[in-house]
Amino acid sequence: MVSYQLVIDCAAPERMARFWAGALRYTVEPPPGGFDTWRDYWRSLGVPEDELGEGDGSDSIVDPEGYGPRIWFQQVPEGKVVKNRFHLDVKVGGKREDVPLETRKARVDAEVERLVQAGASVVRVLSQPGVDHYAVAMTDPEQNEFDVV
Repeated sequence: MVSYQLVIDCAAPERMARFWAGALRYTVEPPPGGFDTWRDYWRSLGVPEDELGEGDGSDSIVDPEGYGPRIWFQQVPEGKVVKNRFHLDVKVGGKREDVPLETRKARVDAEVERLVQAGASVVRVLSQPGVDHYAVAMTDPEQNEFDVV
């Protein structure tokens, strides 16, 4: 068995950490013991002030239940220029075999509205007549693609 964290390149780690913590129902990871903020922790390691960005330096989120991977938002100088090679599916609708399509649609649409209020944008609805599937393609505040299913 191996452990892993998911790393997402971005321009504004603190903003992204807060958005994705809300989207995934994670929590912003508290700073290591003995430090009031992540900024204090990073300073203790010698990270230059001009690399610390704004705010308290929070740049990672964790699953409060301990099941999902840690997600770290790594600040990079370049912006996103092409489509993601992989993306997250935020699963809120329920399993096809357990939940009727209309209920799944209502759940997905409610989550989409919540995420739009948090700063996401709708790209397109993924639905076809006669197909038992419904999802909404979205982008986060830095235009990274994800789906709500």
